[in-house]
Amino acid sequence: MGIENLAEKAQILIRSRLCSPNFIFKPLSDSTDSNYSKLKFIISSSIMEACNNSILLLGPRGSGKVAVLELVLSDLLEEYPDTITVIRLNGLLHSEDNSALKEIARQLCMEHHLLFSKMASFDDNSQFMIAMLRECGLAHKTVIFALDEFDLFAQGKQRLLYSLLDAMQTVTSQAVVVGVSCRLDADQLLEKRVRSRFSHRKLLFLPPSKEDVQRLLEHILSLPMDSSLACDYAAEFNEKLQSILADKRFKEIISNYLNSNSTTNHLLRFLFIAISNMELKSGFLSLENFKAALSSIQRQPKQECIKDCSILELYILVCMKRLEVREQNSYNFSSVMKGQLHAFIAFYYTLLSF
Repeated sequence: MGIENLAEKAQILIRSRLCSPNFIFKPLSDSTDSNYSKLKFIISSSIMEACNNSILLLGPRGSGKVAVLELVLSDLLEEYPDTITVIRLNGLLHSEDNSALKEIARQLCMEHHLLFSKMASFDDNSQFMIAMLRECGLAHKTVIFALDEFDLFAQGKQRLLYSLLDAMQTVTSQAVVVGVSCRLDADQLLEKRVRSRFSHRKLLFLPPSKEDVQRLLEHILSLPMDSSLACDYAAEFNEKLQSILADKRFKEIISNYLNSNSTTNHLLRFLFIAISNMELKSGFLSLENFKAALSSIQRQPKQECIKDCSILELYILVCMKRLEVREQNSYNFSSVMKGQLHAFIAFYYTLLSF
């Protein structure tokens, strides 16, 4: 097999890793101090001890909150396949109380093979949810509510959160509420009656440390020795990779990138561009691939938008900017022409002279 075919297979393998959250966050979950271990312990203890619980996952966008939650849920579904029901809601879609309760009822009906009524009212769906929580508790089954964009559920009258957390106060119910939010003050948005029923457990997702970044790079970019790739090629690929990771210039590149955005999601995006720039003829990664990825990501989007504009279009943009400086927020082509008529005519005749 030629070097180009081997390099293409290695490129496909690493790209598939970068698109798999389970593969990425698995090594970061080995430690007992990781958020994965803490979250799994809280939910599994709630399942084993048949108690209710609530927790918030807080951190900036792209820090891996949803990925870690999904990893924990998939592991728990394998360990307790008959005792867990997962209900997923998103604040961008279900922030309105009626639609949220209707979605909860729909997923509960689908999970337990019941007939779902689209015409049910808010009170009907609320009573149905309370009854289902009671029945699941009596059957020693735990309902896990995963609320993404949790801060959006805290807007308005918060009837959904109150109904859900209030139903968890009964002895017969057995449920866990996991909220995910990029707002660190998400719990402070709760009303007093809702906050009094919340467990106030929080897990903070911080940017990865330098040691975590180093371990993550080795985990993602190193080729396995027991794959379909030739052992000699994999060994040489990993050897060249280690030399790149130890290079001071590479560490400067990673440091410069992490200074601008240190979330895991953006680091994966940076690696994906670097892998895509790998030359198939050489068959190996080089320092230039990471330099090209850094320069590609650091491009200014506004400059990219106007680089193909004509001189006349650029001049119109300048005129529009001048109108905005004068606090004129709305304008059309006619107002631009009238406001800058003399300058425009002079500029136009200058163009004709060339």
